[in-house]
Amino acid sequence: MTNIETIADRTASGIAHAYRTGEAGPVAVTECLLERIEKAKDGNVFLEVAQQRALDEARAAETRYKAGRPLSPLDGIPVAWKDLFHVAGTKTTAGSLLLKDMPARSEDISCVANTVAAGAVTLGKLNMTEFAYSGLGLNPHFGTAANPNDTETPRAPGGSSSGSGAAVAARLAPIAIGSDTGGSVRVPASYNGVVGFKTSTGRIDKSGFLPLASTFDTIGPLARSVEDCILADMALRGAVVSPVRRAALSALTLVVPTNVVLDDLQEAVLENFERSLRALEAGGASIVRKQLVSLDTIMEMTAKHGTLIAAEAYTEYHEIADGEDGKRLDRRVLFRMMGGKRMSSRDVLTIQRQRARLIPQIKASLEGALLVMPTTPITAPEIAPLEADDDVFHRVNQLTLRNTSLTNVLDMCGVAMPNGRDGKGMPTSILISAPWGEDERLLGASLAMEPVVGEHFEQLS
Repeated sequence: MTNIETIADRTASGIAHAYRTGEAGPVAVTECLLERIEKAKDGNVFLEVAQQRALDEARAAETRYKAGRPLSPLDGIPVAWKDLFHVAGTKTTAGSLLLKDMPARSEDISCVANTVAAGAVTLGKLNMTEFAYSGLGLNPHFGTAANPNDTETPRAPGGSSSGSGAAVAARLAPIAIGSDTGGSVRVPASYNGVVGFKTSTGRIDKSGFLPLASTFDTIGPLARSVEDCILADMALRGAVVSPVRRAALSALTLVVPTNVVLDDLQEAVLENFERSLRALEAGGASIVRKQLVSLDTIMEMTAKHGTLIAAEAYTEYHEIADGEDGKRLDRRVLFRMMGGKRMSSRDVLTIQRQRARLIPQIKASLEGALLVMPTTPITAPEIAPLEADDDVFHRVNQLTLRNTSLTNVLDMCGVAMPNGRDGKGMPTSILISAPWGEDERLLGASLAMEPVVGEHFEQLS
């Protein structure tokens, strides 16, 4: 492996260090990644590559470094975007054939423009579940993004930000930007073995962003470290400094629910989760196990009334779902949208009112602690059984999204980070969550927890 290949494998902050020391420049790193993307095109990770734009931006960054005037810690760092974000010079398809022939966009939306203003290099657009409505990441139109953790048996990359998780894990981009409505940043982080940060609703400007369910939609990065997620969050918001400070493990209290989130776990997921808890406790963190009634309430409410995401998704795309174009949708996405159509106004209002009570309830229950659980109850499943049986698909999809979606209902922010592998080498992940608006506290705690929980996670070679 050449030196530039080694440098391109680093975290974003590690690549930036190479720029500052003169070990490498943005052009060489960008060219290396563009070559990798071209070689990996059969893996369906990128839907569109912004090659000329990337090279132009890399050259501009290199000029700034030579002058000793980088714009930010992410100047010259290649970043890829889920295909929900309008990026100038590229199409926005939302993973759907229905939008495939739309013209290229003429300008960047706000969060993209902020990141470019920080000097980031735009690599292109990433694959995703059609209209962002699945936790498994399958796409029958453009092909499913390959999960690089198993080169023998195709496995789900997690969704809906499937290409985002796969791109970072496959070393095609140090940072990818996704969206999270019910788990769509944290699930692909879990299945691919990377870090995913689900921001608080409203933290990052969504203007011009293609929605799924605007009440829940959030924007967040996937990267190789918590530090990189902090840098990406700064850039996305247009911030020039971050108030995040690394917490002391001894100052952390972590609540582990004894109900719902530990049900139906694969053996390796449970073993790695418990090992992480033991290590954190040995490092000084306080572990509190208790039942959280809010979680049972959400499960009961969902079983009886459905979800607000389904109701909003159908409302957003009802013209497509009810019309001839509905026949061109991924049948599994259409099935979930039509579930929203079947909901009554009473269902929707009941959920909204119950949710308004649950959000302060969970904050009071935590008493200043952070919520900790496995990100996904299972590791990335094989794709073949999911494609062969829609009932299996929907059952596995529901299980995959269970833990993450609970915290969306509770309006929490969260960080998913890898904490080990199963017997087949597939990553497991731990999810740390905090009440709405406590993103800086969450990130500071995650910085402290990352080296402890990641001790037994081996990176892809």
